[in-house]
Amino acid sequence: MLLDYLVLGSAAGQNQYGTILATLVVFVVLMLLLKKFAWGPLMGIMQQREELVAYEIESAEKSRKEAHELLEEQRSLLKEARTEAQAIVENAKQQAILQKEEIVSSAKAEAVRLQESAKRDIESEKEKAIAAVREEVVSLSVLAATKVLNKEVSTEDNRTLIEETIAKAGEAR
Repeated sequence: MLLDYLVLGSAAGQNQYGTILATLVVFVVLMLLLKKFAWGPLMGIMQQREELVAYEIESAEKSRKEAHELLEEQRSLLKEARTEAQAIVENAKQQAILQKEEIVSSAKAEAVRLQESAKRDIESEKEKAIAAVREEVVSLSVLAATKVLNKEVSTEDNRTLIEETIAKAGEAR
């Protein structure tokens, strides 16, 4: 258009001036209308879409972080549970060992007690047997002495004679 104005001169340019001006006005009006009815809503939709995408990305990142934190927490709890289970098993083993030692110790103490009781019983029976043998020896000695002497010996003499005989018998052992 500008080229036509220069080539054709000013008369033809006057007519075209109006056309250029009208085209320019129509173009500006069209741009304003496009801006108001097309470009503005389109930019608004694009802005909303951009915000939605940003929100979705942020939400996804937040969810990923939460999932990662929960996973770490679960791993930590699982590790803690394993540690507790191991401690319980170790404690049970220690308790079993202590009970075993206690039972063995109790059995040994009972065996020693029974052994001591048996020794006391044996000693007591031995003393009784020795006393019975002494009584028998005394009786036989008195009987033998009575027969040998053919006379009655006094109780005091008897006692002295028995004690001497027992003492000699004890030395002979």
